[in-house]
Amino acid sequence: MLGIIAGSGLQRLNHLENVRREIVRTPFGETSCAITLGQLAGVDVAFLNRHGYGHTLAPHQINYRANIWALQKIGVQTVCAVGSTGSFLESIQPGQLIVPHDILDYTQGRANTYFEGPDHPIVYTDMSEPFDAVIRANLIAAAQKLQLPVVTEAVYACTNGPRLETRAEVRRMASDGAQVVGMTLVPEVILAKEIGLNYAAITVCTNYAAGVGDTQAHDLHQWRALREQSLTRVEQLLLQWVTL
Repeated sequence: MLGIIAGSGLQRLNHLENVRREIVRTPFGETSCAITLGQLAGVDVAFLNRHGYGHTLAPHQINYRANIWALQKIGVQTVCAVGSTGSFLESIQPGQLIVPHDILDYTQGRANTYFEGPDHPIVYTDMSEPFDAVIRANLIAAAQKLQLPVVTEAVYACTNGPRLETRAEVRRMASDGAQVVGMTLVPEVILAKEIGLNYAAITVCTNYAAGVGDTQAHDLHQWRALREQSLTRVEQLLLQWVTL
């Protein structure tokens, strides 16, 4: 079964058929919402919006451990995460799709392991290649088949949110080697690695980060409008991806 973890704006999959919802209990508390099960192009899919119904969970409030655990529990083996990003480069433009290949973690206070406490020996997870190469290749192939503009590599910086970044923070992250910034792929990708789920992501560039290009300030209305326009392309890509 394929899993899709959605982010900002993508509350449902319009082409999902034979839909039912399931509440999955986990040792780590409640998931963001019930998991939606169905078929996408004839393929079994589990869909979960990490921000919950009505987009009420901020990035630092999401129970990432419960979400990932629940997907594995119901039989998901492969996960595609969807999110929004800001760009540090003028060459990565708002509206483009991005398939990240690496991460920089600037989050704080998020539970990022299943193996902690006196009854759990420490597990040292290899993160040299955080995103699954096969999923990444298939996402890129799906985008190219649909002739959608896609950035095939990018280092994704993950911040705590929900506030946006300062100009100084953007300069620091760019100097560290990041090209885009978001708020949710960490610790999702780490937790997926820990329990053996294949995980990769497709993100939508919704804006230039603070101080990039001639952007003076973030126009949240424009950001939301661009995000909504991009969701149609994301759904098209997912519909193509599940068949590969």
